[in-house]
Amino acid sequence: MIGEKQSLMKNDVLWNALGSMTYALASMVLAFFVLRILGEKEGGIFGFGYSTLGQQFFILAYFGIRPFHITDMRGEFSFRDYHYFRILSSFFAVLLSIFFLLYQYTNGSYTVEKVSILFFLCLYKILDGYIDVYESELQRRGKLYKTGQSLFFRTILSVFVLLCGLLLSKTLLLSVILMNLSQVLSLYLFAILPLEETRELGAVHLIHNEYRSQSVRYLVGEKTAFTQKMKALFSGSVFLFLSVFLDFYVFSSSKYAVDAVLGSSSSGIYNLLFMPSNFIYLLANFIIRPALPTLAALWQSGDKLRFKKEESSLMKKVLLLSLLLFGLAFLLSPLALWILEKLLGPAFSGKITGERWTFCLLILGGCFYALANLEYYILVTKRQQKRIFTGYALGAVLSFFTADLMVQEAGFFFASIQFVLMMLFLFLFFLFSGSHVKIAGRKGK
Repeated sequence: MIGEKQSLMKNDVLWNALGSMTYALASMVLAFFVLRILGEKEGGIFGFGYSTLGQQFFILAYFGIRPFHITDMRGEFSFRDYHYFRILSSFFAVLLSIFFLLYQYTNGSYTVEKVSILFFLCLYKILDGYIDVYESELQRRGKLYKTGQSLFFRTILSVFVLLCGLLLSKTLLLSVILMNLSQVLSLYLFAILPLEETRELGAVHLIHNEYRSQSVRYLVGEKTAFTQKMKALFSGSVFLFLSVFLDFYVFSSSKYAVDAVLGSSSSGIYNLLFMPSNFIYLLANFIIRPALPTLAALWQSGDKLRFKKEESSLMKKVLLLSLLLFGLAFLLSPLALWILEKLLGPAFSGKITGERWTFCLLILGGCFYALANLEYYILVTKRQQKRIFTGYALGAVLSFFTADLMVQEAGFFFASIQFVLMMLFLFLFFLFSGSHVKIAGRKGK
């Protein structure tokens, strides 16, 4: 029994799944309760700040460097290097969030209250991006289960603190500040302490002692090497960062437009309707990611026939999942939206159930996004990063010029159509871009 308990506590798959699912569910749970406790306006500010604007700045702090970090098994860069780089990217994210919010305030788009709440939500997400450097290092050192535990426990703590703050104070700003403090506590308890218990790649001392003993020499005596390493990390991850940043903007452009055109109250409702589309992508990844090592090996070996067969199998599975989820949404959405509306309270009467077709279109857009991500991973396997970036850049331009106009024209319904069209565009662009890439090798010529 003791052995089984220890096995569960060190189970990589279990804790990684728990952490990812809890993190994904948190946005929906929190958005619902803020709407329920404080109403549409503040619920809208929170939903937009937590899952849209804050997430955009999380991506800036994160800088797309985790895939590079966790695969650096030869220790080309030390944890210090990754840590300093993440400090710089997080600091830059804080500065940009301040500039963005001040701009929105000075042009009359945001009130002082909205700016204050959004700043602390952005700060919370930027801290999320900073903590990721510790979780990435835990994964690199072979402690993936500790990465999952960190994500799971700090998400639970943040949710608990925010909900307690809301119930006791009925003040969103104070509750979000408390959530930031819980994030700082989580950083120490669930990231720094677990990492101190592990050893750096090739190191003989605990990280805490090693870091303290060498930090002065690193900053003073190795400034040139430090600058070169920061430049190397930047050049190695900037292309991936730009792709991820633009990807999220395209995915969220209709949410930005609803907030800008219709205001915070409408933004809260649209954000809640939008959230299930995120889970389609998450579920699809449980199909896609386990197959990626096999797919990469087949591509690198030049086995064209087996690669095509594996690619076709993945497409069928994701397509089947998408059809199933869209079918369920079409059939069950009236009941599901009615239940959601009743749970939110009489203040939302007719505001949720009247958006059935918007909800179904958002689910359809989520299905296309899952298919687009399958094609994205296939293009990554084929090392076609430039085509990926081109697709996201074109999608960002199209989103910039269409989102606000479509929301102005017909509110939620056209916002959901814009989302569907952008996700369909990404899927088709990646699909046809990848079809022209020829596999190198002997088999299947």
